[in-house]
Amino acid sequence: MAFPTAVNSQITDSVTQANVQVLGDAPSVAMGNLFQATSQALANAAHNATTAQQQANITAQAATTMGVSLLYSIDTASTGMATKAILGS
Repeated sequence: MAFPTAVNSQITDSVTQANVQVLGDAPSVAMGNLFQATSQALANAAHNATTAQQQANITAQAATTMGVSLLYSIDTASTGMATKAILGS
């Protein structure tokens, strides 16, 4: 019980007990906040890694498509003429 004051002793005791509870809960609340922040950061890192991998795959697919398109678009007439000249001689 608190020292005698002009305020009712029951009020001072309840305020004191509330402050003690806040101080007692502080370490566990701090650890909870730390765990929550850490898990959020790890989730963001995993999401960023997944997004980067998807974007790399899209870029590789586009490069492959362009390479195949280039191979198919090369004019074959000159190759045919050269082959004819070699085999005809």
